[in-house]
Amino acid sequence: MGLKIISIMKQVPLPTEMRMGADGLMDRTKAKSMINADCTFGLEQGLQIKKHVPDAELIVISMGPPSFEQSLKKALAMGYDRAILLSDRKLGGSDTFATGYAISSLMKKLGFEKGGKDPFIVFSGRQTTDGDTAHVPSQTAENLGIPQATFVEKVEFFGDHLKVRRIIEGGFQVLKLPIPCLISIAPTATPARHPSLKGAMRARNTKLEVWTLDQTGADTSVVGINGSPTLVAKVVDIQKDRPPVDMISGHDPKDLADGFVKEFEKNKGQAAEHAHVPAIAEKEKQAAAVPAGTDFPRVDFRKGARGVLTWVEMHGSKPSRSSLEILNPARKLADQLQTKVRAVVIGHQVKAAAQELIAHGADEVVVVDDPRLKEYTILPTAAILSQIIEKERPEIALFGATTSGRELAPRLASRVRAGVTADCTSLEVGEYAHRIKKAVFYPVLESIRPTYGESKLATIVGFWCPQMATARPGTFKILPSDPKRTGTVTEFKPQFTEDDFAVQVLETKREEGGGDNLFVADIVISGGRPAGEHDDFKLIRELVQALQDKGINADWGASRHAVDNGYAPYARQVGQTGKTIRPKIYVAVAISGAIQHLAGMKESGKIIAVNQDPQAAIFRHADYGLVRDYQEVLPALIEKVKQGFTFGLPAGK
Repeated sequence: MGLKIISIMKQVPLPTEMRMGADGLMDRTKAKSMINADCTFGLEQGLQIKKHVPDAELIVISMGPPSFEQSLKKALAMGYDRAILLSDRKLGGSDTFATGYAISSLMKKLGFEKGGKDPFIVFSGRQTTDGDTAHVPSQTAENLGIPQATFVEKVEFFGDHLKVRRIIEGGFQVLKLPIPCLISIAPTATPARHPSLKGAMRARNTKLEVWTLDQTGADTSVVGINGSPTLVAKVVDIQKDRPPVDMISGHDPKDLADGFVKEFEKNKGQAAEHAHVPAIAEKEKQAAAVPAGTDFPRVDFRKGARGVLTWVEMHGSKPSRSSLEILNPARKLADQLQTKVRAVVIGHQVKAAAQELIAHGADEVVVVDDPRLKEYTILPTAAILSQIIEKERPEIALFGATTSGRELAPRLASRVRAGVTADCTSLEVGEYAHRIKKAVFYPVLESIRPTYGESKLATIVGFWCPQMATARPGTFKILPSDPKRTGTVTEFKPQFTEDDFAVQVLETKREEGGGDNLFVADIVISGGRPAGEHDDFKLIRELVQALQDKGINADWGASRHAVDNGYAPYARQVGQTGKTIRPKIYVAVAISGAIQHLAGMKESGKIIAVNQDPQAAIFRHADYGLVRDYQEVLPALIEKVKQGFTFGLPAGK
């Protein structure tokens, strides 16, 4: 009964080499590929555990075409003992639901499931760069019937259990998990080692194991494009629509700051409010699903399912901001479908939150109150929601795309056999002409999300209820509170098993506000990795403080690279996998301009970029550009603020 350590790995195409096919969908056949960056952290964590258990067997598993052999060989060179590839044409077009099912079917065949003879730990990366969904780890864990922890940055091994530190909004959780379990690793964990020469030679002589779907015993009807509960209806390019940058010149930092202030003052009337609002809504409308074919019969696929359900993530006794935001699209969808919004609140002594949720758009609030639910953990939460879904049969279920929502929604989807779309920026009701099934399905949820490194906008549809989606925090405005709104409050008593409480919360620490002020700040100063390396964000915080001293609602953020390297907390991350914000002024300091970061701030009123590289991509998306080392520019800007310059914002407000 030796310990088995399994790492799930994916090879991903380079986003810059993705092309759109004639059918309007993405063609990755000619794109160069590489090991998904996040997966390398999962691989390394397996190697770290082997230090404590030298006789543990290390196994890397991947699903994909034969070309994945290159990446699997690299894992062997790093120190893994076995490499297994699940490769079958029947798997083509599988969504995350089908992928999680197929991978777990292979693992079960290998003997890795709850109650198996050998103890095992499964590691994976946080998410993949082509989809950025973070779904497959949760869906694999659900199919295997084992506990999980996601967005983990520290793992300690104690023989029969693990102690992990997990990133949450505004802080972290420390959890105790029994073995077997699945852990997805965040890039703040130990970086992957380089393969050794000895390892490379051993990898060359180690035979890769290739499995077909039939060998796993999987049900072929629930994999591939026909077995997936979701499909990509359309993909469009995201186009830049901000005017060309105004590059500021100057002989020295003071001269540069003087020139910037002079140029900015010309347009300070525009800076007071959002000067630039991209036509993102129009783009999303253009990405709507394929128009209905006139020759096909219309089919209502819901089979009696009705209503919109939302999960309310609680921070103590208060609903999280993302949960209030999600009531906005839920209300709109429910009105279009002429149905109700049912919000589910889970925790201890949380009934008082019901009226706030009704005031923000809910028609009914379902309260689940239990002392054991004071802190969120995924297993009892999934058990509760699956029971409510079975009882109420909603047609749509919505979640905030927080670290908890991004792990909960896919696990729940696998449990109730539904599809889920991650990180949506628009949710619409429409219809879809299914050419293969020769029917027009209605009313479908059109879940619209950026993908392939924010270079494309994809419309995802599905025909299984509930149709599930997570929404990117900060995308939807919180509906105005209406204290006169009335609704019903009901209590639900779920049935639990002992296994639902297998994971223990040892500690929860959350920063006051959880970085939520970034959503309402008038000006946000964000720093990239160099700002952490050089001065630990000191100058950025000094600029924020100078603005606050003038009565300006200012705050600071960080890029994903800065967060992943531990220079700033996740609560401060701006970007695709962090917060989406729309301040009147956004100052990007030492940020290169990766499209993932742009996703979180591109709708800012005015964007000022400070970077010493004149070719940095951020300048192509900014209104003003200052080319110089930020350590020289920021002291000059701080002095300007102290003298009264407030980036066009009214002081003292």
